[in-house]
Amino acid sequence: MEPNIFKTADIKSTQKRRLLLLLLQKQQRPMTAEDLYEKAKLLVSINLSTVYRNLNTLTEKGVLSRTIRQNGKAYYTFISHVHCHRLICTSCNDIISVESCPLGELQETLEQETGYQILEHSLEFKGICPECRSKK
Repeated sequence: MEPNIFKTADIKSTQKRRLLLLLLQKQQRPMTAEDLYEKAKLLVSINLSTVYRNLNTLTEKGVLSRTIRQNGKAYYTFISHVHCHRLICTSCNDIISVESCPLGELQETLEQETGYQILEHSLEFKGICPECRSKK
């Protein structure tokens, strides 16, 4: 975990916040508050409302991003300031990271056309995974 995350975000570094970030970084995939709670409670004394409170603070301060999926659940990811690409199954919510980046040329063009310095980007494709398709 980057040592200055909390200082940069101007929030207090607590054991529970550090644990939530560590869990998100270790999983390298979006997780719900409930997922994080189930993993965190095995390691420290914590309740679900504390997880939600900390996730909200970390999201407000730009440390995490929150995405609401079709299932109505909020998924949290650590903002690492690098781009990421994912395939998401809308049936079982499985997530696969895509390693290649097809957006490099587009990013350069956008920077030239707009004057923006693009720091990061993400791309999500939503569909149905082979396993869920075979069940139908």
